Amino acid sequence: MSDALTRYSGPNHEGSASTSPYGQSRMAPAIELVDVAKEIAQANALIGAATADKLGLIAEQIRALQEQAREILEKARRDSVLHTAECRFQKVAGQTYHLYRKGEGEGARYYFSMLSPDDWRGHPPDPFEGSYRVEADLSFTSAEEVIQRDARLSTARRLLGGGL
Repeated sequence: MSDALTRYSGPNHEGSASTSPYGQSRMAPAIELVDVAKEIAQANALIGAATADKLGLIAEQIRALQEQAREILEKARRDSVLHTAECRFQKVAGQTYHLYRKGEGEGARYYFSMLSPDDWRGHPPDPFEGSYRVEADLSFTSAEEVIQRDARLSTARRLLGGGL
């Protein structure tokens, strides 16, 4: 007898028929090498697509983190400028102060006042640059951002501590 016609003499599969690596009956379809290759190729394509999706998500997260880092650096630069502005009173956390500019260009000087442009009846002595609230961490929040910041903090407090 030829070796090609010799029956398999190793151990038989002992699990259920659905987990068998080969047909369990004469009626089972023959498993062709081409079919196995197609299955492997399909699995590789699915794995590649899933990997590309996950990497795309990571790339989006990186872009979002880069944007956050840029915003943090801009705010730090702005806070640094605001901290060097002339101020003839002690700043108190939670209070809003108004920034004015004396002069133009590189020789310009900035100073804080407790008086808003409305207190000057719309005609302040120097150009108005903006209103800022001093926060507990000594950072500044512009008047335009105060409502959004307070809403974010309120939501975070509710989520973290049941309305602290």
